[in-house]
Amino acid sequence: MNANINENQKHFSRRRFISMCAACGACMAVSPLAFGRSSFSSLEKKKMKIRIIYSLHSLVQSQPDWPNMGFNFQPVMENIDNTLKQKFPFFEFISTMATGPEDAEKILAEDKDKGIGGYIVYQMNCWNRVVQTISGSEKPVLYVDFKYGGSGGFLTYTAAFLRNNQPNVGFVSSSRMEDLLAAVSCFESVANGGTANEFAKAVAKERLRSTPGTGALSWKADGLKILSADECLRRMKESKILAIRDQNASVAELVMGIPLEYLTFAEVNRAWENADKDEAKAVAEKWQKNARKMIDVSVEELQNSASFYLGMKSVMKKHHANAITINCLGGFYGNHIHAYPCMGFHELNNEGLVGACECDIPSTATMLAFTILTQGRPGYISDPVIDTSKRQIIYAHCVAPNKMFGTGGATNPYDIMTHSEDRQGACVRSLLPTGYLTTTLKIDNGRKEIIFHQAKTVDNDPDDRACRTKLCAEPVGDIEKLFREWDRWGWHRVTFYGDLKVPVYEMADAMGWKVIEEA
Repeated sequence: MNANINENQKHFSRRRFISMCAACGACMAVSPLAFGRSSFSSLEKKKMKIRIIYSLHSLVQSQPDWPNMGFNFQPVMENIDNTLKQKFPFFEFISTMATGPEDAEKILAEDKDKGIGGYIVYQMNCWNRVVQTISGSEKPVLYVDFKYGGSGGFLTYTAAFLRNNQPNVGFVSSSRMEDLLAAVSCFESVANGGTANEFAKAVAKERLRSTPGTGALSWKADGLKILSADECLRRMKESKILAIRDQNASVAELVMGIPLEYLTFAEVNRAWENADKDEAKAVAEKWQKNARKMIDVSVEELQNSASFYLGMKSVMKKHHANAITINCLGGFYGNHIHAYPCMGFHELNNEGLVGACECDIPSTATMLAFTILTQGRPGYISDPVIDTSKRQIIYAHCVAPNKMFGTGGATNPYDIMTHSEDRQGACVRSLLPTGYLTTTLKIDNGRKEIIFHQAKTVDNDPDDRACRTKLCAEPVGDIEKLFREWDRWGWHRVTFYGDLKVPVYEMADAMGWKVIEEA
């Protein structure tokens, strides 16, 4: 559910609503404007009670997380409540908030004798575990993503429900109010004696019906050049990943054949302290000059980020590495490092090296392996979001290159902004190229698998919530299938420009690995 909820409400036509509900056999048309009161006489005698549970930290967000610090959920929640009450007067909606399993258990205990007929669980922040407990009630549960708010948890938890064939959970992953209303209308089948499983199937039919068909999936040529799998594997063995997770240093096992070494926060922090200030100033001036605009970031903070970039490069040179990944949030909030590495990662990725977020080793190895394979194209690590109303997957993150075709390729515009979740530091909003085919990947070293999907880039979303860069793309294949793997693979994916399907399979064959096509 996005910030344009009022606008979506305006465009919700009575005729459209009647026709879309009629399309689903399990969901009767429910608009009181469309039918006489006699149509709902049985429901009016005893309204079905539906509890809406908003799964979130607090009414006004006080901690770093999607959508962002200081976000006020109250107007969003009030709008949802009022819209549902207006459109479905024959249901009784009861709203509450929950932060985790304990709250969810209390709600179920309190509801035991209240005759609750079903639940709507809204994932407003990413990782609050509420829906798992509520789904155990065996009542019909409608699970809804608040777009750019709860999307990480929503995708991960929904994938688990699909994997476990949870029979009573239907889900909505759409920015369009219309799609929420269509799903809520399916509770009427339960009010008329239907089962929770029939409700979930009806919600799925509505979601499929309202998802647009495939668009014109042709794309621009991009001059992709690929190394052979054997040569790529040879260069991977000669590479090295540095991982800064905590204050412990060690040499780890190979990842995808790539050497991996853990360093301490203290080492990179010393390198930041010792960075040449004049050189940092020159780097910061270059960033600002090349940016389209700089928003809410001071020159001093940008120079601080430049010092961290120079510190990372010196550490990489010392350890003969071409990739680095840092537990940036843990390091910054724990006062172990004193600048976000986002701008530095941006610059490293533009240079044909690898800077990867959150000490994510699988994503870092993915970035490095396929940057080598594509002869220098950077990978864009992201937290994806799925919006069925537009048939899009949105790749969102606060770190992004602006040379997606390699060091000698074309550049795209970017803005310098604060890190989104906490409005601190400096990062980029990269307005990535549209009209191109992309390949999105991630490796799992333990299972010896590569997950894979492709999509055509169509837009960049400027929404202020969640991460700064948001590349919108239309998947090639089945968008419904894209909901199924997040519980096994985690939220991050790595996107490359170009058609890497054949090279991915050739790499997998050369290593004896398996490719999982998730769309």
